[in-house]
Amino acid sequence: MVPVALMFWLVVEFATYVNLTRYFFGLPIGDALLPALGALLGLRLGIVAITWIFAWAYPSPAPRLTAWRYAGMLIGEYLAFIFGFILVLPFERLWMPADRLQPGRPTVLLVHGYGCSRGVWWFIRRRLEAAGYNVASVSLTPPYTSVGKMVPQLNARIEAVIAAAGVQQLTLVAHSMGGLVCRSYLARHGIARVNRLITLASPHQGSEMARIAIGQNAREMEPGSQWLRDLATDPVKIPVVSVRTPHDNYVMPQDNQRLPEARDVELPGIGHLALLLSSRTAALLIELCGEPLPDPETSIRY
Repeated sequence: MVPVALMFWLVVEFATYVNLTRYFFGLPIGDALLPALGALLGLRLGIVAITWIFAWAYPSPAPRLTAWRYAGMLIGEYLAFIFGFILVLPFERLWMPADRLQPGRPTVLLVHGYGCSRGVWWFIRRRLEAAGYNVASVSLTPPYTSVGKMVPQLNARIEAVIAAAGVQQLTLVAHSMGGLVCRSYLARHGIARVNRLITLASPHQGSEMARIAIGQNAREMEPGSQWLRDLATDPVKIPVVSVRTPHDNYVMPQDNQRLPEARDVELPGIGHLALLLSSRTAALLIELCGEPLPDPETSIRY
């Protein structure tokens, strides 16, 4: 649903820019294409700029970056936004063929964030598969419904992956809002099917950015929302790692990525979307997924 909708609106938007350029400047259609493309990319630049303005308005303590590294981070996040929402998600099937599950391999299920689909994982999936993991994915729809209404879809996908891979449990890896969906799943369905949870830049304590976003899930992600307070009363009871970028431009204050019961791992100098296209992220996930799990008979319950 998300890829089709993105493709439709992308075509409508670009056609609108072409026709506006032709109308106001009297250009033939061929000469109007380049200015229309500039308008398309310029609007995305404005959207990304808004996210950084929010990030600067609600900062958390973070490691200082050199000017060059900071500029590279800003450019990288813009390119990740362009790449993801113009080239990848609208054409998801070209980037993300059907999941390839082989019986008996350790299995990871990737859960996307707000307004996205499984296509955001194309880079991470390849790296995890190359490291020997079964990698499954899921698209949660509709994109702007309540987080709780996405839980049955996640539950169904977990059951299907468990059966197809022939394993007893899997690891959940979730980006942004996906971490909240996973926590809601664990609170509702328990830990029988999941051995660990790894979240990437998830707004565990909400995000101020959610106040200007659309959808019921955005209202639930506002700091201090009743939904977040209710979720916090049921701590995660399996090993959980919160990978946090202190320079995040969607979750702010950035310390809202922290989760009391989670092991906190800081990954500085990278934006919210660029996190999904980073070799550092992929290497860290391979390391975290490969860590031995505590013995349930002898370890302290999380």
